[in-house]
Amino acid sequence: MSEPHIVSLGCRLNLAESETIRTLLGDSDTVVVNSCAVTNEAVKQTRQAIRRVRRERPQAQLVVTGCAAQIDPDSFSAMPEVDRVIGNADKLLPGAWHSDDARIVRDVMTIEDTAPHLAASFSAHAKAFVEVQNGCDHRCTFCAIPFGRGNSRSVPAGAVIDRIATLVDAGHREVVLTGVDLTSYGADLPGAPTLGALVERILRHVPTLPRLRLSSLDSIEIDDRLFALLTQEPRVMPHVHLSLQAGDDMILKRMKRRHSRREAVGIVERLKAARPEIAIGADIIAGFPTEDAAMAANTLALIDDCDIVHAHIFPYSPREGTPAARMPQLPRETIKARAAALRSAGARRRRLWLETLIGTRQRVLVERSGARGHGEGYAEVHFDRLPQHDGIADISITHVQGEYLVGEPA
Repeated sequence: MSEPHIVSLGCRLNLAESETIRTLLGDSDTVVVNSCAVTNEAVKQTRQAIRRVRRERPQAQLVVTGCAAQIDPDSFSAMPEVDRVIGNADKLLPGAWHSDDARIVRDVMTIEDTAPHLAASFSAHAKAFVEVQNGCDHRCTFCAIPFGRGNSRSVPAGAVIDRIATLVDAGHREVVLTGVDLTSYGADLPGAPTLGALVERILRHVPTLPRLRLSSLDSIEIDDRLFALLTQEPRVMPHVHLSLQAGDDMILKRMKRRHSRREAVGIVERLKAARPEIAIGADIIAGFPTEDAAMAANTLALIDDCDIVHAHIFPYSPREGTPAARMPQLPRETIKARAAALRSAGARRRRLWLETLIGTRQRVLVERSGARGHGEGYAEVHFDRLPQHDGIADISITHVQGEYLVGEPA
């Protein structure tokens, strides 16, 4: 019998959940497409992935799950390549994968908890992704993800700590905490613990974990406790990915974001003043409805003003049912041009950052697939000679090649 194959699109949370799905499938001739719905392009890529894997595995059972399947199950059930559709509320439940039902899709808005499903190992990765939060209580005008993930809910700290301890025992040297709205962690739990409190407990109760990394953070939610951990705790990686989305106050207001441009720049200035090596990443949307040239220029300037070296640029595309889809839309050519300008600025800023790392010694998490890995600031590092290492190696950086660093064992 063929082993299951999983195609995971979109966010790190999907990647973490795909590993759990892999353990639930066992040995079966099953192909799973874990879909994304963050943009229309993501939905298009999901359909392309479905058609591709059907050609590659014509006899396998093909199951579609994830946000796109949750939001629009009818369209995926109608695809001739698809055998089953499983929604986000059930994709981590063993019963769903052992059922004969062609469609299992419940209303995610009625789900009130996030079960702490354990993935015993992330065999293909040196790092492991751990889901600590799911869903979102905010309603940004461009975003359909709450309709795919439901309301915000958190995994109790004890279950998170047990999961991380298991992963460390399995040999993983870095854990990434993931969630849809990670900084909202804990508001639904008894005592309303914060994300900072969770990180403190992880570090205290799993002392053998060398590296802890946080996925996307809402800048306005970084409180003093979390700020201190990001800037003072050496086991928390100096890599802060912010959900900024735009750099113009009017656009931020129309997006229904909760921060201003000044606040975004201010938190980055504070972070880098306290820990200069922190590498800043950000999600930015190009060509939001009503954006004029001056507004676009403000967002473009944010790349430099926030020293964004890991820029994730998303050309705006209207998602049906969202308020932004009813706003005056920009021409696609304008959106593409503004996205290209943002990507160019992001690539320039990234190159400048990489060049500052030439001559430094980087602590690199070595990928299990070979002579490459990522430094603490999430710079990709390649090396010709595999070093002696226990999962993390010291690499002396000699030069920059393309978008990554090249070095040799120190």
